Amino acid sequence: MKKLAVFASGTGSNFEAIADACADGRLDAAVVLMVCDKPGAPVIAKAEARGIPTFVFSPKEYPSKEAFETEIVGLLDAAEVDLVCLAGYMRIVGDVLLHAYEGRIINIHPSLLPAFKGAHAVEQAVAYGVKVYGISIHWVNSDLDGGRIIAQRAFEYDGDDPAEVHRIGQKIEHSLYIETISKLLK
Repeated sequence: MKKLAVFASGTGSNFEAIADACADGRLDAAVVLMVCDKPGAPVIAKAEARGIPTFVFSPKEYPSKEAFETEIVGLLDAAEVDLVCLAGYMRIVGDVLLHAYEGRIINIHPSLLPAFKGAHAVEQAVAYGVKVYGISIHWVNSDLDGGRIIAQRAFEYDGDDPAEVHRIGQKIEHSLYIETISKLLK
């Protein structure tokens, strides 16, 4: 059975989807660590309720990104993690983590990459007047949302409400992430 680490910063809906898929057998894997950079984020309680070990940290308590990433790499190595899944982790991955887990870190992003990179992709797409939106899963590299695309799924929306685009996209994210992780683990 493969071992996953999920990194999240917020509510953890993609974390829940991945953990539940592991628990019910849709993924032949186990989430062995949840990493969160926002003490108090709802995802923490979701991981604890499932008995999944957590590492919650405040980046400001470390002298550098290298320092907290070194600690994270130690935890990932100790848990023998096969694949790191970024699921709403709102922090750019640095060199320490990238070098240690090169080719084993994926991210989900709420746009059809390479369009609309960064934290406000949906808002940028709505402002631009996009009619076809989408979700992308990509390998993480040193370029912001610039790694090779693994999977994408598009949907049409003809409105101007970013919150609605996020709601539609989240439903797609959950299934697409599980499908993609399953393929990668095989």
